[in-house]
Amino acid sequence: MAGMAAIVFEEPGTAEVLRLEDVSRPEPGPGEVLIAVAAAGVNQPDILQRLGRYPAPKDASPLLGLEVSGRVVACGPGVARWTRGDLVCALVNGGGYADYAVAPEGQCLPVPPGVSLLDAAGLPETYFTVWSTLFERAYADAGESVLVHGGSSGIGVTTIQLAKAFDMTVFVTAGTAAKCAACLQLGADAAIDYRQQDFVAEVRSLTDGRGVDIVLDMVGGDYVPRNIACLAENGPCVDRRTERGAGDPQHVRCDASTPDLDRRDAAPALDPVQVGDRRRSGGRRLATVRRRTAARGDGSGIPAGAGRRRAPPRGGARSCRQVLLAVNADA
Repeated sequence: MAGMAAIVFEEPGTAEVLRLEDVSRPEPGPGEVLIAVAAAGVNQPDILQRLGRYPAPKDASPLLGLEVSGRVVACGPGVARWTRGDLVCALVNGGGYADYAVAPEGQCLPVPPGVSLLDAAGLPETYFTVWSTLFERAYADAGESVLVHGGSSGIGVTTIQLAKAFDMTVFVTAGTAAKCAACLQLGADAAIDYRQQDFVAEVRSLTDGRGVDIVLDMVGGDYVPRNIACLAENGPCVDRRTERGAGDPQHVRCDASTPDLDRRDAAPALDPVQVGDRRRSGGRRLATVRRRTAARGDGSGIPAGAGRRRAPPRGGARSCRQVLLAVNADA
């Protein structure tokens, strides 16, 4: 069996436990492609896994790395969209910190024009997440408004770009003046320094008391009732992570049909009929969003211009960034 180099660790610990070893090269199964990895994104789950706090699922690779970019070098049976030589970025089920990684073909995107392979490695995790939460869960539409916490994070930066590509109004929170300035430079309509300002009062003021149509949260806990206070009537709050816990159950109504309980729709005692109405109309709006994406993009599913990073203002360069691991520049 062919081999490859990969970053491995045996015992949890600091970055010093990581080492380079020769391991067996994976083979693509049905519906999968094998990618010669040019670069891999470094994400919080990788760090938590290395610390022993986030074990890999049983059906996933034990190697670190959840997103990669590179060249397709082999296709498994049934792959229709990709051929050898295609440049892609992909969300992988572990295994990105290696010379080669396997990805389901549906989790691959073409590298957008004008985006380097190194930068492309930082696209899949955030773009898949934001597309899922903002458009497929919250049914975002042109003209609506969204509040996203952690505006200078990878998810925050991507939300700004995708939401503005679809003519939405974007409010963000961030923890420093430099981070707020960077978010504004990237296109946010307003940035709230949550250490200095009450984001509920600011959102209410910015929307003339109406509130925002959607909240994207990653904090949970005591943020849950505050997020609800920011929402317009019948607006969803989608939690992609709950760092402070799920919050008081009386404030939260979970979507029981969703297996991923880390992504919840929270609403202030909404009538289920009202929620259903939003979802039915949302299905029609999501189809419109997808058509608009196809019309404005290059067929990649990413709107034209999205993913092309604008330089943050001086002093904000350290506020909006992601760590990328260059694996093989010649891939």
